[in-house]
Amino acid sequence: MADLLLAERIDTTAPASRRNALLPVLSTLPWLLVIAALLVVWSRGGVPATDLARFSAYWVLALVLPGTLVHRALRGSRGNLPEDLGYGAATGLVLEIMAWALAAATGQQSLLRWWPLPVLVAFVAVPGLRRHWRVGERRPLPLAWHWGMGAALLVVLAWGYTQWRTVPLPPVSDGYYQDVLYHLGLVQELTRAMPFELPHVAGEALRYHYLSDAHIASGSMITGISPAVVLLRLWLVPVVGTAVLLAAGLARDLSGAVWAGPVAALAAFTGAAITLGSPVGASGEMPLSYASPSQTYVLVPLLLIAGLVVDVVRARPLGPAWPLVPALGLVCAGAKSSALPPLIAGLGLTVVVFWWRKRQVPRPALTALACLVAAMALGFRLFAGGGAGTLRVQALALLHFIAPYAETVGTGDGIWPSAPLPPGINDGGILGWLLAFAVVVWWVLAQAPRWVGMRLLVDGGHRADPAVWLIAGTVLAGAAATWVFQHPSISQIYFWMGVIPVGVVLTTWSLAEARAPWPVLVVPAVAGALAGFATAGTVAGFAVPRISRPGTPTTSTIEGWLRVLGLSAARYVLFVAMAAALAVGVAALWRRRHPAPVSGPADGSARRRRAATIALAGITAAMLGASAAVIVGGTVRSVLTEPVRVTGPQPYSLTADEMRAALWLDDNAADDDVVATNVHCRPVRTTPHCDARAFWVTGLGGHRTVVESWGYTDAVVAAHGVESLGYARQSFPDQALLALNDGVFSAPTRVDLDRLRTEYGVRWLFADARAGAVSTELAGLAQVRLVVGSVTVYELSRP
Repeated sequence: MADLLLAERIDTTAPASRRNALLPVLSTLPWLLVIAALLVVWSRGGVPATDLARFSAYWVLALVLPGTLVHRALRGSRGNLPEDLGYGAATGLVLEIMAWALAAATGQQSLLRWWPLPVLVAFVAVPGLRRHWRVGERRPLPLAWHWGMGAALLVVLAWGYTQWRTVPLPPVSDGYYQDVLYHLGLVQELTRAMPFELPHVAGEALRYHYLSDAHIASGSMITGISPAVVLLRLWLVPVVGTAVLLAAGLARDLSGAVWAGPVAALAAFTGAAITLGSPVGASGEMPLSYASPSQTYVLVPLLLIAGLVVDVVRARPLGPAWPLVPALGLVCAGAKSSALPPLIAGLGLTVVVFWWRKRQVPRPALTALACLVAAMALGFRLFAGGGAGTLRVQALALLHFIAPYAETVGTGDGIWPSAPLPPGINDGGILGWLLAFAVVVWWVLAQAPRWVGMRLLVDGGHRADPAVWLIAGTVLAGAAATWVFQHPSISQIYFWMGVIPVGVVLTTWSLAEARAPWPVLVVPAVAGALAGFATAGTVAGFAVPRISRPGTPTTSTIEGWLRVLGLSAARYVLFVAMAAALAVGVAALWRRRHPAPVSGPADGSARRRRAATIALAGITAAMLGASAAVIVGGTVRSVLTEPVRVTGPQPYSLTADEMRAALWLDDNAADDDVVATNVHCRPVRTTPHCDARAFWVTGLGGHRTVVESWGYTDAVVAAHGVESLGYARQSFPDQALLALNDGVFSAPTRVDLDRLRTEYGVRWLFADARAGAVSTELAGLAQVRLVVGSVTVYELSRP
């Protein structure tokens, strides 16, 4: 009955020919609207029209087209063009990484733009491949599916716009989040040939999950568009849109319900945890992050491989698509080290469960598991670094970053406590344990839209489906890793963020399996959305008072936070009860208006089970509605209002002149030239134990530096907590090199300059008077090439 919601509504009085002529137009219109809206917001973001044309051509010709052909050849057509193109774009991203790796290994980056050509020629020249230029056996989707997906993509597009509208393109007097500049430096580095170096400390091997940056670098090299423009504007929405189509396809494959695709697409990527106005947030709100390209990018290969593994555990042959399993596994490992372990755990659980149930080894699933474990191991060897070794076991370590604990019993824990549990739990006695328990329970409740689908394991019929175990195990593993491991930057949360989309897919699947009439799902979903709007305060004049926090961060108490958590839980219980009552009431009204034929005597227990199913379906629908409403409402409000510019002093801002100088260096220095700079810190002034995460000289300047910022180097991150200092404020390990580097700016000598040139390949000096004193004698030892604002750029003569 639920599929009636998306059934095509056709005027039966209209001639069939007219209906058939209108359907392709009406089905195409939402996709054209999404493309038009994307071009408009890119243009409003300051992207020139020529760059829009080049980047659009790159996505169509260098990603979607070859990827679609290859995916159809390996997996067959899905019977409709939108899904074919979505899965094709995902496959194209994987092929692009392979082509980029080959180009970087051989030093032939100039040929990278031509990598699709052999693929296209093969599909033209080989007779057996020509059929893949067309959609295979057609299985068209209902009109409302197209409009539902269009709506979901427009919300994603609006979210992307709200992320970058407050991040201006350089040069401006403004500041960038340090991770964005860090990734920009990596993008610049990945346009060079292997072996790669950490651009912020030249000579140190680059060990990081950098394949998202490789995609951005490839886009820049193929199109000729500035890496800053690709990173800050262009790459995000197309990649997220691809992930949206993959999630929708996976939901439809699992549930068999067409409407599940758009619902899962919207709730998976623009849904949030349900806090209902509580001041206690739930870490891991949504899977997308503008500041973490690696987290956002990895969702594409992760969802693509999840679909393959679903077929494997269901004993469906992959045929020629088997090579995609290890390839996608390695791409996942190289894009985000936290993405693959939960899927491996879910697959391992599935293998064990079905070996136990059937007493036979599921060989295809075991083969896939071996492929993924091997890919993870190889990925750790090739990419792991940047603090990956700092991850360690401490149960409930996430509490350090949640206000009720951090402001009360956690205040004495120190910066990097080494203990099986956060020390404050025991220090707080019974109240400490009670607070920790309450916070964990609240997090689980708030994240319910992502795990409530695991109720399918209770049903005997679905418990026999290995796909349920696979996805439920993946979600459980992501949650468990988040609460078992500890990282100084709360990076353990990425284990959870990576599984959010598959968790929502499972929830949507469970909703479809309820087989409830569409009003039973729609009414609670709308009510949940209204509750989400009201408690988030996103609609003026339509708000429920938020629950006030107890005191200030320095005066709050355990008792005060327990009262807040109790009120939050009470509001949550009321929300669940109202959703259940609505669903049961609507179902009763539906039965009165649409009585089902009586096939036998009524069974009281069957009626109770059906009522429980309807109530749980209503609760699930309300949760999805409330989850989506928070982000959708906030996004719409942000789009419709002008951003408020920060006024007054901004300590972490750069000047437009500093950015101009760095961009000039990018344009005028040779690709492999090395730069020495006195810029190391945020704010710009260098002081002892400053925040050594500047990253803008390498990011905007586009070149390796002898020493710029060391805040994310392996040695420094591993030293987190030494002398009670965070990793970002640790001293640079090689003090002699730092002294040599900084000495050429404060007290330059020809000997030191010659040493930098001959031993470290330095050709340029980037001196910023805001970072530290610059000697006037330097102008007599090196050629002044640029003076702008506080920055002077010098060039060293070649020997």
